Amino acid sequence: MIKGLTITPPVLGRISIGRVIVKDGKRLPAKDDQFTITSQVQNKDGWINHPLDEKLRAHSEGKLRQIPVRMLFNDPELNLRAEYTLFDRQTGRPLCVGDGELCQRRTDNGVEQMPCPSPDRCPLAQGGACKPYGRLYVNLSEDDELGTFIFRTTGFNSIRTLAARLRYFAAVSSNKLSCLPLQLTLRGKSTTQSYRTPIYFVDLTLRDGVTLKEAVSDAQAINHELSEHGFDQAALEATAKQGYVNSCFEIDSEEAYEVDAFDSSDGDDQNVEDQKDNSPKPLPMHDVTSIKQALQQSVTAVS
Repeated sequence: MIKGLTITPPVLGRISIGRVIVKDGKRLPAKDDQFTITSQVQNKDGWINHPLDEKLRAHSEGKLRQIPVRMLFNDPELNLRAEYTLFDRQTGRPLCVGDGELCQRRTDNGVEQMPCPSPDRCPLAQGGACKPYGRLYVNLSEDDELGTFIFRTTGFNSIRTLAARLRYFAAVSSNKLSCLPLQLTLRGKSTTQSYRTPIYFVDLTLRDGVTLKEAVSDAQAINHELSEHGFDQAALEATAKQGYVNSCFEIDSEEAYEVDAFDSSDGDDQNVEDQKDNSPKPLPMHDVTSIKQALQQSVTAVS
């Protein structure tokens, strides 16, 4: 097997609460108040909707604000990946990925590990270049029980809420998270930073009509049944964990172009300070030379 090849859950499609519009020849992010499920294929008009989008929308009175999901893993951190990430917007490569304590950073000497002071205190992250970047992997269809759809976001509200829910559900079910009947739920709120206009974030809840007691009881039964049929959940999670740590950067370079545009222009709280009016803003671009210079200065400062 190729050494250093990051192995992430197989992705069949994407889930977003934002979209990209083309105006005057520019790709601009646009907010939305509903989910959209797309395939991994796009044409001149954008990403092509996945057949599941139409199927679920038919039962949601037009706007898709709840999506039934199943977690692939019992370990919350295998389902939700989140780090501070600085992308080179020209090449799409992650330049620095950190967790607030340590980071992996590309330098002239290769990838180096160094302290991560968080974006607020990092000289390289000034101007909003470094953001929290979360990826949630969920299963939507029984046709492919190991295939996933990915929700990407740079919003603190979504990342914080999803992380809490995953940990709580794992705790109350004795780590039977993969057996719980869950759903993604779109929520809105207004804040001072958003100038009282609604912002949207993603929550994870039990499916409608299911109580926590019923969900936990059913999860225990499902887990027992799977074990009797020889399904090894522990081995699956060990394999997934090894795949994630197989290289320094688990993020694909092709994701960078969509991070601030399609997948995370979701009305979440990452850009609320710039949303005083509702007109679309051009996507931010960072000069490669200035980033390289900042990298060198930052490395020198840290060492």
